[in-house]
Parts: sequence; C-alpha cells; structure tokens
Amino acid sequence: MTLIRTAAAGLALLLAAACTAPTPPRSEASAAAGTACARPQGPAGAETATTIGVIEQAYSCILGTYYSGATLDARVLLTAGFVALTQELNRNGRDVPEATMPALTGDRKADWTAFETAYRKTTDQVPDLRERLAVVTLEAIVAALGDNHARWAHDVKRPPDYYDGDGYGLGLEANVSGSQVDGDPGVALPPLFVTTVQGGAAQAAGLRPGDIIESIDASVPFIDGKATSAIAALYPRYPQARPVGLRLLRQSTGRRWTVTLKPGLFQRDLAGLQVVRSKLLDDDIAYVRMRGFAPDSANRVLKAISRLRTGRTLTGVILDLRGNGGGSPLEATRLVSAFVHGKVTAYQCTVDGKCETSRTDDTVELLNLPLMVLTDRSCASACEHFSSAVKDLRAGRLVGTRTAGVISGPAQPYLLRNNTTLSFPVRHHLGPDREVIDRIGVPPDHYVPLTPKDAAAGRDPALAKALTLLHK
Repeated sequence: MTLIRTAAAGLALLLAAACTAPTPPRSEASAAAGTACARPQGPAGAETATTIGVIEQAYSCILGTYYSGATLDARVLLTAGFVALTQELNRNGRDVPEATMPALTGDRKADWTAFETAYRKTTDQVPDLRERLAVVTLEAIVAALGDNHARWAHDVKRPPDYYDGDGYGLGLEANVSGSQVDGDPGVALPPLFVTTVQGGAAQAAGLRPGDIIESIDASVPFIDGKATSAIAALYPRYPQARPVGLRLLRQSTGRRWTVTLKPGLFQRDLAGLQVVRSKLLDDDIAYVRMRGFAPDSANRVLKAISRLRTGRTLTGVILDLRGNGGGSPLEATRLVSAFVHGKVTAYQCTVDGKCETSRTDDTVELLNLPLMVLTDRSCASACEHFSSAVKDLRAGRLVGTRTAGVISGPAQPYLLRNNTTLSFPVRHHLGPDREVIDRIGVPPDHYVPLTPKDAAAGRDPALAKALTLLHK
C-alpha cells in the first residue's frame, strides 16, 4: 500500500507484527543471519544507526519469512544492494578500488559472507559515508523484491509546522495517481489532467480541474500512449522541495501557459479527510464515500446507510471507493458481509500454494439492497479485496475504471534492531475465484472513465451511470 498521497494513503496498510533482537557487537554481526523474525515486545525505541548487522538481519528476515522467501534467488537482493552502494559512491564523487561485486554462487550463507566482506572493505574506506551507504543498500534490497506491500520505514520526517490533516506537495491530484507512479506508470490513458486542486501551489497558481498537463519539467507525460516516470514529479514527498515546471492547456479557452510549482505544506479541506461521508441521492439512493478501510469503518458505513434508511424505503446503495488507498482486510470482509453471506472473500497463499481463506462474517445483517461500487486506479489493497469480492460473488456491480493492482498481500511489520520497521506480506492475495489481482487490478463491470471536459465541468459520469443502473 502507496504504496498513494491522499488521506487514504495514511490508512492504506494496518500493520501487526515484528522481529527484534539485541544489537550485537561488530564481531557478532554474522550471527544475525540466524535471527528469526518475531513479534515486538512493547513500543520501539529511538532509531539508531543502520549498520551491516541491520542489513543482514533484514536479509535473513526476508528470506525466512517473506511469502516467496523460500524460492527467492537471494543473489538478486545482494546484487541490487551492491549496485545502490556503488551508485551512491558515484553521487558523492567518491569511489574505492574495493567496491567490486563479489562472485555469487546461489548458496545464501556463502553469498552473504562474500557480500559482507566486500561491503566492509568498501565502507571502511569512506567512514563519513558509512551510514548513508547502509541506508541506500537496505532500501535497494527491499525494492528488489518488486513488491508493492514491502517497505522499510526509517527516518520518517514531517515538515516544520505540520498539523494532522495537512498535505505536502504541489496541492493537486491528477488522473494518474500516486499508486500508479509507485507501481507501473504505464497503466493509464492520455491525456494527463488535473482532477482535484487541493490547495498549496496549485491553487495559488490558478489551476483548475480539467487542465491538461502537456509536459512536466519539459518531459512529456506519455510516449506512444504509455505513461512515463516524469509523472512522479507531481507527487513529491517531504523533504523534496525542487520546483516543478508544468505546461498546461485549458481546453475550454484554448489557453496554453507554463507555471512553476514549489512543493510545500498546505491545509486540506477537513471534510475531505473524513473516512466515511454519506448523503441521500434522488430521495431513495444511499450514497456513501469511503476514503479508507480504517478500524471500524465498515460499521460506520453501515450506520450511515441505516440513518439514511430511517423513515424511507431505499432502492439501492452507491459505495464510492475512488481514491480509497486500502487499510484493514478485516474491514473489507466485514463490509462485503452486509451484501452476501456464506462465501469466501479472498485467499491468502504461500508460495507452495497452501492457502488460508477469508470468509464472510455472517453475523453482519444483510442489507438486501442493490449495490453499485465506484472504483478507479487509486482503489488499492483492501479496497481491491472488497471490489473483487463484490464482483466475483455477484454482490453488486463495479462502475468506473480498473483498480490499482496494488494488493500483493497483507503486510506484516518486523522491528529491526535499529528500531526501524521492515514490512512485507507473508502470504499472497488471491481473489474469491483464486485470480491474481496484484499488478492487474479489478476491471469494472461498466467502464466509465473521467475526461478532462467532465472534470472541468464538475460532471461525474461514473456516478451518473450508477444512478441510471439502479433506476432501471
């Protein structure tokens, strides 16, 4: 879970386990390879330096616990780590003769020993860079998994004067989301355009929904119909502060102009940060917007529908999951259970095909109402768990666009000895029909994309389609 730059992103992955061990003296570092991942005991302390011992612990933890760790070619991880180390040396205008990748054989222990020897010889020559080299090495090892739910959380910084609910960035959202940029930016259709102006630099510069972004820092957002990595510049993270140049087109007037937006802190619309919002449409349709699968969010959705149902007869429910970055799979299962009973909502499987099932909670009262679910490319993780279950189990229909395909599996956290958190799935997610959703997403039953003209005019074609379907 994106892993996404909206308020939902903060809800995206709810974590629940860890691996700890006392920090060994340097002479005991090689013993860390035998350290098993275990649950933490109490809160983590202050973050300490990342060392080769920490890298080794993470390496061992991944190989022993990650869902495909048993079949991983560990050489891929070590090679990625050493590549990152040498690239960081180059970025700092430094290099040393000892920075040579050792020959690897496929024997995990022997390969680690060879890697550690080369690593120590290299970093001993540049002691002032030792901490930074350790950080980039471990980041690269985790990234080499190619898993959208694997991450190493360390040195988390917030901008000065940050307040809960504040945003950081350019103050806009586009039709290619942060999750797509983090995953596979190729899955999007041109043109690139502004869908929401949240505040900050974008608001100050007068940008509007529907404005087409023709270039980003002089680079085109699409080549041969495929989105490029240039789009990542739209979603800077603190402390990134480099200004971003945009060339824009406003179709309604034909105006073309350029702006330079500087990332910064901005205040969000507090109403937009609510996890669950609801209203009545057409006097008989319950519309509920759900920004994330946070704890108790399923109950909040059901209470909202119950309130709207009081004193009237509802003819359907529209659940808007656009921009929903995910959260708790338990909440996803509980919400599905209000529309169907006695079914499997997902499978969580090991690399050898042994699966656990997530089943509906049949203590949840059925609503017995037709359901339409609005989805887009920002619906990720637990949002895709819910969407695939609705579609496969025929509990409702999906309207909008394909989901993000960011659902490798529920992530578990492991606390490393420097008090940083390594998290990754121990099982892989499959849909109710045992289909792979990760990197593919869930296709809608009714494909209704948003266009720049729709955004500029404030139209919502997916919502309009859902209402039409419910009134048939």
